[in-house]
Amino acid sequence: MRFVVMIRPTTTGYSADIPDLPGCIAAARTVNGVRKLITRAIELHLELMLKSGETIPAPRERVEFVIDPEAGEEICTWVEVVVPEPISVQ
Repeated sequence: MRFVVMIRPTTTGYSADIPDLPGCIAAARTVNGVRKLITRAIELHLELMLKSGETIPAPRERVEFVIDPEAGEEICTWVEVVVPEPISVQ
């Protein structure tokens, strides 16, 4: 599954969040570092959702956002993750 990832600069590096998975976040000093950590965070998030009996939402294929001219840099990308079995996509 591919999930849209929003990456934003912080005072110490970068943070990432997933619009389809509220509360699933990661932070690292580099963009590559935060991409690796958010990928693992998504996998763990999905695993916990399944263990809790929650349904995994179908990831959106696009997201609309407004560029903050004061942010300096914002990145919208995606990461691909392996979904643990059994899967129930909503």
